[in-house]
Amino acid sequence: MNNILTRIVSNDFPRSRVLAVILIGLLLALAFAPFIFPGVKALSVAAKVLVFIVLVASFDLLLGYTGIVSFAHTMFFGIGAYGIAVATSRMGPTWEALAVGLLCSLALSFVLSLLVGLFSLRVKAIFFAMITLAVASAFQTLASQLSDITGGEDGLSFKVPELLSPSMEFFEQPFLGVSIDGRLLCYYLLFVITLVLLLSLLRIVNSPFGRVLQAIRENEFRAEAIGYRVVIYRTTSSVLSALFATMAGAMLALWLRYNGPDTSLSFEIMIDVLLIVVIGGMGTIYGAAIGAALFLVAQSYLQDLLRLASEAAAGLPWLAALLSPDRWLLWLGVLFVLSVYYFPTGVVGRLRAMHVRAARQA
Repeated sequence: MNNILTRIVSNDFPRSRVLAVILIGLLLALAFAPFIFPGVKALSVAAKVLVFIVLVASFDLLLGYTGIVSFAHTMFFGIGAYGIAVATSRMGPTWEALAVGLLCSLALSFVLSLLVGLFSLRVKAIFFAMITLAVASAFQTLASQLSDITGGEDGLSFKVPELLSPSMEFFEQPFLGVSIDGRLLCYYLLFVITLVLLLSLLRIVNSPFGRVLQAIRENEFRAEAIGYRVVIYRTTSSVLSALFATMAGAMLALWLRYNGPDTSLSFEIMIDVLLIVVIGGMGTIYGAAIGAALFLVAQSYLQDLLRLASEAAAGLPWLAALLSPDRWLLWLGVLFVLSVYYFPTGVVGRLRAMHVRAARQA
């Protein structure tokens, strides 16, 4: 049993009991979210968490494991979403359309990431980041202007195969108060895909290839001196990261049944991804899962909590105004600053360090 678990997580255990409990709790919460947290909003938040786990983990492969700062990650995210949207809009709500859209978007992401990698990864640090930012901005502008293909600023709404549609009900009676329909099946499809992709990323970062990436992150010149072709490894990391981000975009489009420039190509998404990586912990695939859950739950429910707090503080006008739901971004920023202050290496890094200290003291 232990050997099977070791293979599943690629011998990358949480290395902290608290972290292990949190990860198991998160896994169970996402697995049973439709039944534990009833309601359309709760299910949408859970689905968005699944999408962002894949997106953030793919970006962490670049930033946390290879040391590459790229602002073009949302471009590949958008390519995946547009691939599904364009294909199903043109070919109809069929499984063939989903397959064609996914394969075409993966092929386009492969070519673009390879070109960006080969032409730009020789550029150092901030200059490479600026190049990727320019490429991502150009792609967003292009997507907004090609209205015949992408729908322009209005985006594309489309239908999914009937099996994944909310109108498809498998049972007449709800189970535990939840309708067993195509929407629920779509959620569990995303759940399975997320689990498979996350375990695949764990396998990659814990393979000899992943160890070389970490060596390049720590000291690029030393890695090249002992015989590793740094450009090839960095380019391969860039391509793999782009392909996983494309998968995340396809998952988002499949769930929303809509895609537009602001939905998948917005620079705000890139900022959110950076924040989540910092909160969860760079260089830890587990950090992507914890960071995505914490950030998106706070982002989705902070306004509701502030509304309750503001009503409770109605007797103190200044406090009620400070806790107004309109100031949720201010409080979200405060929470982020506090998380960085108390968890400078992210939640995962802090918990692992605490476990090491406790073991030494024992």
